[in-house]
Amino acid sequence: MNQILVYSDSLTWGIIPDTRERLPFKKRWPGVFENTLNGLGKNIRVIENCLNGRRTTWRDPFKEGRDGSQGLAQVIEMYSPLKLVILMLGSNDFQCTHENNAWLSSQGTAKLIQIIRQAPIEPGMPIPEIMIIAPPPIIKPKGVIAHKFEGAEKRCIGLASALENVAKEYSAHFFNAGNVTEASVVDGIHLDENQHQTLGKAIAYAVSENTAF
Repeated sequence: MNQILVYSDSLTWGIIPDTRERLPFKKRWPGVFENTLNGLGKNIRVIENCLNGRRTTWRDPFKEGRDGSQGLAQVIEMYSPLKLVILMLGSNDFQCTHENNAWLSSQGTAKLIQIIRQAPIEPGMPIPEIMIIAPPPIIKPKGVIAHKFEGAEKRCIGLASALENVAKEYSAHFFNAGNVTEASVVDGIHLDENQHQTLGKAIAYAVSENTAF
């Protein structure tokens, strides 16, 4: 059995837009992804490490532990051996507490790649392959998170392209979620249940085609 780690934020955690509720595993995209791959005859297990509000490398001034680079090496060590690590971060880099642009956020992901490849895993265990997933572009934020993400739809412009450049530079796989789904019209950030279904299946086929199991 091959293990795949998904390291992400609330888009993957499965928060239901404009609520504090969570979709069950089989309905959020990692669950759909796992079931689809296993249905294709791949013997895989998905490990989720997803935290609401997680940035790539920036701190949240109001909540602890949201800097995704902190403790990542230990997460890799904890779950090894890993076949693949999927990074889907960046949306929270554009919260109103930061003045980031797409390039800066992509450099945060570049730092995460370096941490993964330098993690202190046990001798003989493989360094996992990495897939970067660009989240769907933020549209005008609505509802309870509107103030937190004010202006994010402008600051995030170009993120997918910047992340694709990072993937090429670091020889990582790349998938643009914006090619198969948009952000929820409910809050402009997260994913609705049907979007989780679409995304999970699309990522499964992309991984099946590009990763040797």
